[in-house]
Amino acid sequence: MGVELLTVILLFCILIFFAIGAPVGLALGGIAMLVGYFTWGDGIFNVIPTTVESTYFSFILLAIPLYIYMGQLLTHSGIGDAMFSASQMIIGKIRGSLAISVVFICSMIGAMVGIIGAGIMSSGSIALRPMLEAGYDRKLALGTIMAGGALGILIPPSIPMIMFAASTQNSVGRMFLGAMVPALVTILLLITYIIISTKLKPEKAPLLSENLDLPELTGKEKIRIARDGFFAIGLIFVVLGSIISGIATPTESGALGVAGALLLAIFFKRFKLDMFRAVGMQTAILVSVAMWIILGASVFSNFHLLMGIQGMIADFTHGLDLPPIMIIIMFQIIMLFLGFIIDEFIIVLMCAPLFTPIAVSLGYDPIWFGVLMIINILIAVQTPPYGFALFYLKGIAPSDVGMGEIYKSVTPFILVNFVVLVICMLFPELVLWLPDKVMG
Repeated sequence: MGVELLTVILLFCILIFFAIGAPVGLALGGIAMLVGYFTWGDGIFNVIPTTVESTYFSFILLAIPLYIYMGQLLTHSGIGDAMFSASQMIIGKIRGSLAISVVFICSMIGAMVGIIGAGIMSSGSIALRPMLEAGYDRKLALGTIMAGGALGILIPPSIPMIMFAASTQNSVGRMFLGAMVPALVTILLLITYIIISTKLKPEKAPLLSENLDLPELTGKEKIRIARDGFFAIGLIFVVLGSIISGIATPTESGALGVAGALLLAIFFKRFKLDMFRAVGMQTAILVSVAMWIILGASVFSNFHLLMGIQGMIADFTHGLDLPPIMIIIMFQIIMLFLGFIIDEFIIVLMCAPLFTPIAVSLGYDPIWFGVLMIINILIAVQTPPYGFALFYLKGIAPSDVGMGEIYKSVTPFILVNFVVLVICMLFPELVLWLPDKVMG
């Protein structure tokens, strides 16, 4: 049986399993083993132990549970609220200030959690209620939550970036550095959109003084809010700085982040036994789900590679006789469609080992291609009608918000992300300048 027919069978089976709601990791791994058994016989089962060894014994992937644990500690202990309050105090009572604060703080919370779904859920639980109580337009509030929470996978430390680096044998530090300028550009463009849209339609974002009777903060309260926010945001920079400076590996910096989050919770007198138990349970659930997905996707990816899919794709792309940049655009379109049906973990684990070597053979830097992949996934999982993250947003939205309203709320923010993707494709130095400057 040819690799082309096997690929069609695999993709058809995946669509059926996803349509019936089968667990993602089990579906991917099970399909690969089933098709492999009928193709190669018992020998296919040797893929499982080798995949387990190469996947679960990876020192880099040990960072995933640590970053998830750090994020859960920061959000459950209320330190995310401290960041929100500090940001709001700094920005002031200008029109749209709450939405601007949400973009900044939700980006940081998303970065703490490191995955899109948990980033949106955590951000929404903190920021949605204050925006709605202040009289903000619901579409602006929901779109801002989505944009900020999902942006966490583009802001280091990002778990999909760690997965990309691990699956393509690239530097995690260079990936983190490469994403920082695009992330900053995205945040600035999102804030610019909020300022312009609320200027044109003031009713979308009333001044806080118009709808809320806000008490004037005393000097002591301002100092306390600034202190709490400074320490919370400072922890993120310590974690990133330890990686970039070479003091710690991504895994070691994750452990540093967990220790720092625990110390902050104790320092802020927010550490409680019930909170500690809830954090551990939520982390265990998220890590268990992530590990099963990683195993299933890795088995699927390894079987696909053994079939010769990489050679097939290389032959296909060379046979098209297209300019190299058109091949890169074709890869972006494929990943965009994948984002409609699967989450960011699986897209990285399925596409990175297949597409990255081809991009490198065409003369492109793997870090540049990896950052493009992360931005593309950021767009794909938010794109109507079936973007994976839309259903997370529906979960935290008021009960009377329909999917149609959610689609309208996220559209302008998706367009902003698309602009960033195009800019990074046209100007690769935006991605490569910082890692080349810092790490050579």
